[in-house]
Amino acid sequence: MDTMIGVIGGSGLYEIDGLQDAQWVTVGTPWGAPSDAILCGTLDGVKMAFLPRHGRGHVHSPTTVPYRANIDALKRLGVTDVISVSACGSFRENMAPGDFVIVDQFIDRTFAREKSFFGTGCVAHVSVAHPTCPRLSEACHTAAIDAGITVHMGGTYLAMEGPQFSSVAESRMYRDSWKADVIGMTNMPEAKLAREAELDYASIAMITDYDSWHPEHGAVDISDIVATLTGNADKGRALVSRLPALLGPDRAPCPHHCDRALEYAILTAPDKRDPAVLAKLAAVAGRVL
Repeated sequence: MDTMIGVIGGSGLYEIDGLQDAQWVTVGTPWGAPSDAILCGTLDGVKMAFLPRHGRGHVHSPTTVPYRANIDALKRLGVTDVISVSACGSFRENMAPGDFVIVDQFIDRTFAREKSFFGTGCVAHVSVAHPTCPRLSEACHTAAIDAGITVHMGGTYLAMEGPQFSSVAESRMYRDSWKADVIGMTNMPEAKLAREAELDYASIAMITDYDSWHPEHGAVDISDIVATLTGNADKGRALVSRLPALLGPDRAPCPHHCDRALEYAILTAPDKRDPAVLAKLAAVAGRVL
C-alpha cells in the first residue's frame, strides 16, 4: 500500500515548500460537503492531502465543522495517515505558548456533534482506549525535534464544545480535578471518526495560551492567540514537511491495528443491515463490508 498523509489544520499548514503537482480537489461524500476543497500533491515522493478544517477564510465554527464529511473525503482520496494540527490552550506551566504537544488521550466534552458513521441500520462499536496511533505520533515527535520545536510527548486533550472559551471555574476543574494537559475544540469527534474509518491518527496541539486558570495571564485574549498562532504556523509547516521522509512512500500495516479497527466492530447481522446505510459507509467501512 502507498502512504498518503492527510493533514487537517489551519490555512498556514498547506503552504509547504516543494509540494509538487499541487491542485485543489473537490470531493463529494454521503455526509455532505467537507470543510473545503482538499489540496493534493506530492512531497519527497509521498502523496499528501491538506484539508483546511474550518475552510479557507475560517467559515466553520468548531461545532459546525463537517467532521464526518472531512474524514470520509480523506478516506476516498486514499489517505492512510491523518495528522491533526490545532491550536490549544495549556493547563501546564511547562507547556508554554509556542510549545507543541503530541496528544495521546482525550476527554470528550462536546455534545452538539454527530460522533459516528454508524447507527440504526448498521451498528458498530470501535475501541478508542488509545485514540491516537503510537507509530504516527512518534514520527510527529521526531519531526518536531528535528525542526527545533519544543515538543512534549504525550498529553490529555480536553475537547470542549465552544465556541466560547472556558470560565475560570471550568478551567481549574479541567486542570486540577481532571488532570487534562491541553484544551481545544476540534479534535472530537475527529479522532473517533478517524478510528472508525481505520485511519492512523496523530494529534499535534500547538499551544497558544494558558487558558483562564493561570493567575498571571487572566482571561484568554483572542489577539494574543492569533499572534502566537501565526508564529506556530511556521513551526507546523517545518514539522509537516519532515514527515514524508520519516514515513516513506511504502506503508506496512499499522503495528497497533489502527487500520483494522473495524475487524470485529460491526454487530448488526448481515441480513439486518440497511442497504442505504451500507451505501453511505462504502468508503469508510468498505474493507469489512
